[in-house]
Amino acid sequence: MGAASLDSAGLWLGVLQAATLIVVLVLLYRPLGDYMARVYTGAKDLRVERGLYRLIGVDPSSEQTWRAYARSVLAFSVVGLLLLYLLQRVQQVLPLSLGLPAVPEGLAFNTAASFVANTNWQSYSPEQTMGHLVQLAGLAVQNFTSAAVGIAIAIALVRGFARRGSATIGNFWVDLIRGLIRLLLPLAVLSALALIAGGVVQNLSGFTEVHTLAGTAQAIPGGPVASQEAIKLLGTNGGGFYNANSAHPFENPTPWTNLLEIILILAIPFALPRTFGRIVGDHRQGYAIAAVMGTIFLVSLIALSAFELSGGGTATQLAGSAMEGKEQRFGILGSTLFGTASTLTSTGAVNAMHDSFTPLGGMMPMINMMLGEVAPGGVGSGLYGMLMLAVIAVFVGGLLVGRTPEYLGKRLGPREIKLASLYILVTPTLVLAGTALSFAIPPIRADVEKTSILNPGPHGLSEVLYAFTSAANNNGSAFAGLTANTPWLNTALGVAMLLGRFVPIVFVLALAGSLARQQHVPETAGTLPTHRPQFVGLLIAVSVVVTALTYFPVLTLGPLAEGLVR
Repeated sequence: MGAASLDSAGLWLGVLQAATLIVVLVLLYRPLGDYMARVYTGAKDLRVERGLYRLIGVDPSSEQTWRAYARSVLAFSVVGLLLLYLLQRVQQVLPLSLGLPAVPEGLAFNTAASFVANTNWQSYSPEQTMGHLVQLAGLAVQNFTSAAVGIAIAIALVRGFARRGSATIGNFWVDLIRGLIRLLLPLAVLSALALIAGGVVQNLSGFTEVHTLAGTAQAIPGGPVASQEAIKLLGTNGGGFYNANSAHPFENPTPWTNLLEIILILAIPFALPRTFGRIVGDHRQGYAIAAVMGTIFLVSLIALSAFELSGGGTATQLAGSAMEGKEQRFGILGSTLFGTASTLTSTGAVNAMHDSFTPLGGMMPMINMMLGEVAPGGVGSGLYGMLMLAVIAVFVGGLLVGRTPEYLGKRLGPREIKLASLYILVTPTLVLAGTALSFAIPPIRADVEKTSILNPGPHGLSEVLYAFTSAANNNGSAFAGLTANTPWLNTALGVAMLLGRFVPIVFVLALAGSLARQQHVPETAGTLPTHRPQFVGLLIAVSVVVTALTYFPVLTLGPLAEGLVR
């Protein structure tokens, strides 16, 4: 860490990095999106898949109603939650525990809820809390399965739009296993090898004691870092092997591994609109969704970069730049690009401390999450979140022209609009209620202010608001100044993560079932075209307005108050 001026060479290097990212994502959009469409629509099963179906007693040719699909998702996730909790509680008797004790009950619940919900919120220092077996058999496994669940839900919703007069939306177990075997596992292996080549650690060693130049002893932890790093990024999970996450040189050694990690975060979410377009039979619809995601991403990146480059006050301006909490090897623009990618998805990984961003700069990752993480969002969750917003946008468009709203040949009646509206209301309710309760109940407020908040005043509010925003949106990043390993925050954030993940999933699947039962409605002169720039603009406006009206009051008490009043 340190301070350094950002000269024109550094600025152009940052622009080149962003341009390279865009080019790579554009090149991946079609082949990766088409491949995912084939994965989830193909008729043949691989031999290993057939073996797994027999093992768990599933008939791959049998499809499920939305209710049966939802029950399968919830049952699978509950089992994962219990197993991960148990692994942590008996860690001290497991192999490769590194001599670490059992994880305390509250922290074990919070961590289990976090990883099952694809959040990866970490109220602990991983290298000092989790042994290798818990990291591999517990956390890394959930990184795979929670990501596969998210993609399965998105595919189920897309099937709802594509099918006509169908009582079923697919088979969860088939979607889950295909996502694991054909998509996430092979990509994770290739990504881990690339990260190892870039210098990321991968071994099963414990703590190695070394002697520093000052003559003191220091314990250096090793472990299976690259394998976990790969799926934490590909699956938009975000939990780090080390407490410093992707700011740690063992997880992210160089500028080029930094760019590779950003590509891994965004590759699947940005390619899923192509999968959507192919399955519904209209690639233009996929391009429209991708355009909305890309536009929001670029605007957010430019805003965050501008806030960080301008500094947050006299001290940072005199220092030359706002480099506190950032790594010299990445610089400001490498940090803002990573931060934008991780908070506009559900990744939550960090290569700089968001708590050390300038006040308005720290507001941008918060707003990214408040948007619902739909640009491009998490693997699967970003696509189904954007499609739920698209339903609202079509409804608004229908009101403007006085026509019954239709989207992709499906009529959007009261049931569909209610489901989309309930989906949108869940997360803000959890965020605002969790933040309010943390300050409204006197004993909890006293504990939070005394034990958890590092910086009092508006920034302290921002720390708590950020935590609940991150938890309810299943992101997992944090303002590092907040000590969250307390009974209240472990419990409240754990509940927010579970409800923020699975209640919206139920609404998505209910909508998928409702759409699948409908017949196709022919287009007429009054049908709103949803592949044109006008609809792209409308969907962007709906996404922003919903967020602005919901969260603006609390933002004025936190980051806006801190950033505008100096």
